[in-house]
Amino acid sequence: QLQLVESGGGSVQAGDSLRLSCIASGGTAISYSMGWFRQNPGKEREFVASISNSGGSVNYADSVKGRFTISRNNANTMYLQMNRLKPEDTAIYYCAADQWGRITAQSLSYDSWGRGTQVTVSS
Repeated sequence: QLQLVESGGGSVQAGDSLRLSCIASGGTAISYSMGWFRQNPGKEREFVASISNSGGSVNYADSVKGRFTISRNNANTMYLQMNRLKPEDTAIYYCAADQWGRITAQSLSYDSWGRGTQVTVSS
């Protein structure tokens, strides 16, 4: 399993942008597919976006399509560029990695998780 650390969260106004980062260590991150999920208290963890180990394939939740962009470098860092943020985007955002390289929206498929970073969007 990888160790994952998220950063870049914060409090912004609706319409603003944020860029989240996830740094992986403890393994060969480039061989893992990765994803972003989000969660609010009392609610299920929600898929946001995923990216293949090569970065050539991506997948987005309908709620963020056209506003968020997932990417990764050739080493150990994944990003989530979030534009035109809405109050409903408020959540703790988690980075995840799948050692089997699947590109999936199913949280159970991911075997490494970060501790999350808070994103708060006010109207």
